[in-house]
Amino acid sequence: MNILAIESSCDETAAAVVQDGKRLLSSVVNSQIDIHAVYGGVVPEVAARSHIEVINPVINQALDEANMTWSDIDAIAVTYAPGLIGSLLVGTLAARTLAVIHNKPLYPIHHVEAHVYANFITEADQSSKSSIGSLSLPTRQPEFPMLALIVSGGHSQLVLFKNHGDYELLGQTQDDAVGEAFDKVAKIIGLPYPGGPSISSAAKQGDSHRYALPKAKLSDPYNFSFSGLKTAVLRAVQREVGVDFTFPSHELPARISDQQRIDFAASFQRVAVETLVDKAERAYRDFSPRSVVIAGGVAANQELRRELSERLPLSIEYAPMQLCTDNAAMIGALAYYYAQQVAPTDPLDIEVIPSLSMTKTAWHNDV
Repeated sequence: MNILAIESSCDETAAAVVQDGKRLLSSVVNSQIDIHAVYGGVVPEVAARSHIEVINPVINQALDEANMTWSDIDAIAVTYAPGLIGSLLVGTLAARTLAVIHNKPLYPIHHVEAHVYANFITEADQSSKSSIGSLSLPTRQPEFPMLALIVSGGHSQLVLFKNHGDYELLGQTQDDAVGEAFDKVAKIIGLPYPGGPSISSAAKQGDSHRYALPKAKLSDPYNFSFSGLKTAVLRAVQREVGVDFTFPSHELPARISDQQRIDFAASFQRVAVETLVDKAERAYRDFSPRSVVIAGGVAANQELRRELSERLPLSIEYAPMQLCTDNAAMIGALAYYYAQQVAPTDPLDIEVIPSLSMTKTAWHNDV
C-alpha cells in the first residue's frame, strides 16, 4: 500500500511516500528555521503563509523522488492535530483537495502519535532520486508491548503501547515541554534558535556539574515538569552575572562569558536528560516492555540516546535524526496501520484540532 503523506503542523512543510508502513520511498521537508530564527521562535502567521507558498511543490517533489504518479498512490494521509491552526489548515486543505481530485481514501493523522512511528520505518528505496538511501534506519520494527518516550517542543509524554492503536498514556508534562525548555534556556544564555541543537553543541565543551540545578519532584512518578528547571537556570544566570531577579532576561546573554554559557548549557542538558531517563527507567521497571523507543525532535539529542542506552538493559535502535524532527514519513507510516483498522474519512468532514490528546484519536472512535 503506497501512501502519500502530508505534514504541516508547525514550521516544516513535508511530504513523503511510504509503502506498507515500513518502506520509505521519498521524504521531502521544507524547513522554515531560518525564517523564524530572526524572531527567536515560530511566528504562526508567518508559518502559515510559508506553507501556502511551498506545499504544492513539496508534494510534487515527493511523488517525483518516489518515481510515482497519482495512479500509483493508494491513499493520502495528513496531519490534522495537534499544531498551529493556520499551518494545519494549509496541509489538510491540500490533502482534502487532492483526495477529491484523484479519488483517494484520506486518513487524518495525529502528529504526536505519528512521531512514534518514525521508529517503524526500517527500509528505504535505494533507487529514490533523494538521499533517503543513506539514512541509518532501525534493522527491525519495535515489538509490543512498547514503551515510547515522546519528547518535542510541545510534548513530553510516556506512553505504553500494547498494540497499534491500543495504548495508555502513563505520564505527561504538567507545564513546559522539554523542547520548549531547551528553546527558552538557549535564549536566556544567548544561544541561537532552535535551542535543542544549540545547547547540545555547546554542552560538549561545558562542565555539566558546574551549576547545581533542581529536578522537579511530582507525586505521579511518570509526569514531567520543566518550568522550574527553566526558572532555576534564569535565576542562576542572574546570580552569576551579579544582577537580581528584576534584571531583564533578554539582556543576560551580553553579560555571560563564553565559559559560563557552555557550562550552563551542559548543566541544563544533564538535568533535563536525567529527568527524562529517570522516568523512562521507572516505567521500564514497572511494565517490562519488549522494546523502548524515543520520538520527537528532542529524540535527536545524542546525550539522551547515550544515557538511555546505558541505563536500560535492552538494545535500543533509534530512528535517524532526520525522522525525529517533523516530517511526513512518520505520518505515512502510522497511516498504514490506521488503514488496517479504521475507515477513511470523507474529505469534507475533516476538521483541524490544534489541541488534541492521543487518547482522543480515531483508534478510539472519538473523531
